[in-house]
Amino acid sequence: MGLALPLLLTMSLTPRTWQNINLIGDCLLLCLAACAATVFPGGIHWMVGAGMATGAMLLWVLGSRVLRHYDIGNGRGIAGDVALTFVLLIATLVPMFGLRMFVPRYAQVADMTRFVTVFVLGVVWLRLLTSWLRTRPTAPPDQILIVGVGPLGRHTGLEIVAQKKNRVVTGYLRLNDEAEHKRLPAQILGTIDTLESVLKQHVVHEVYLASSDETHRAAVQEAIRVCERFGIPFALPANRFRIARAEPRDRSAVSDGYVHYLSFRHKPVQLMLKRAFDILASSAAIVMLSPLMIGVAIAIKLTSKGPVLFRQPRVGLYGRSFNMLKFRSMVVNAEELKAKLMAMNEQSGPVFKMTRDPRVTGIGRFIRKYSIDELPQFINVLRGEMTIVGPRPPVPGEVAQYEAWQRRRLSVRPGITCVWQVSGRNQIGFEEWMYLDMQYIDNWSLTQDFQLIFKTVPVVLFGKGAS
Repeated sequence: MGLALPLLLTMSLTPRTWQNINLIGDCLLLCLAACAATVFPGGIHWMVGAGMATGAMLLWVLGSRVLRHYDIGNGRGIAGDVALTFVLLIATLVPMFGLRMFVPRYAQVADMTRFVTVFVLGVVWLRLLTSWLRTRPTAPPDQILIVGVGPLGRHTGLEIVAQKKNRVVTGYLRLNDEAEHKRLPAQILGTIDTLESVLKQHVVHEVYLASSDETHRAAVQEAIRVCERFGIPFALPANRFRIARAEPRDRSAVSDGYVHYLSFRHKPVQLMLKRAFDILASSAAIVMLSPLMIGVAIAIKLTSKGPVLFRQPRVGLYGRSFNMLKFRSMVVNAEELKAKLMAMNEQSGPVFKMTRDPRVTGIGRFIRKYSIDELPQFINVLRGEMTIVGPRPPVPGEVAQYEAWQRRRLSVRPGITCVWQVSGRNQIGFEEWMYLDMQYIDNWSLTQDFQLIFKTVPVVLFGKGAS
């Protein structure tokens, strides 16, 4: 658990996921405590330890279900959770102590003092660590756009601000018949009819459509279509009626009074594993390839003037910009020369590609052919700005020329390799490239990611499709 939790630093997890982490962590701690209790100078009594761990986990899980220890929004507070954890510990230990009276072997080799000490210290450590991780601002805050400045819209914005969950309200859009309101936690950026242009100009992670009025039905429906085309998550009011006593069967689904929608299939466990793989793989790649990277850096420095690394602004998840790192493969004034070469662009759409680009240096042509210039991007992966597999990050000038449906490729984290990378790269047109990215987003799975990684290896080794 100590190794797994730091991998979650750059992820934004739901409250239910954090509860599951605590449950899994508690079960692992029970196993660790059972091992500690059955360790003696002669070794570990594995059979007794396994039985002890199994029984303790069974009692703990059953007790937590009965007492609703891991329920989201239980309202007990810190003191209540501490008290309930103590009750669960007693409920688990009493049967285990009672068993010692009937199983002499268990009584001889199981040190209950060690079991209790290791488990209690472990639970305290786990709760403190998960609480710190949940409140630690590990990434720039998510930008929320609210459509509607009426009572629901105002309340939604104030609630987001009050929650302090690393989210900020970037602005409001008025519904057509609403008057401007001054008591809002953010500025009014326009009306609902300007949603598409606002999404192009601002980084937006989610749109709250704060209206359930039938008179706004057509406008809200059009806003939903816009969000779907852009791949932007959106939320709709869960209920248009005030409920005094009754509560939804699944409170986590409407915890903030909204039903949240995504334009792709949400797979939280696979996403967590994907991020863990990104961190482990990029760390290992940087260590293993460091001799090659040092050699390339020396070669670049000796053969041309300018810095070793090229930092280029790219557009990432939901339009947030970052500096993508590459080994410099072009002359220093490459961006200035690009305008003069636009007439010789061999790629359709807003992307610029040339087979024999005169801006590329001698060493640059070699490292581009075998994708060696991309190796510093493993640092971007460690930072959480990129992932190993995902659509290639575009430059801001290209994104400015995207059609609305093409901007949906920004709804996932950009990657080092993707379908385009293994399908011919510069040999396929821009339109086909965009469709390949959309297919990847719509059908994403961890299995597909690993298949693309395996396909990337021969493409890189033989320099297929590169220029």
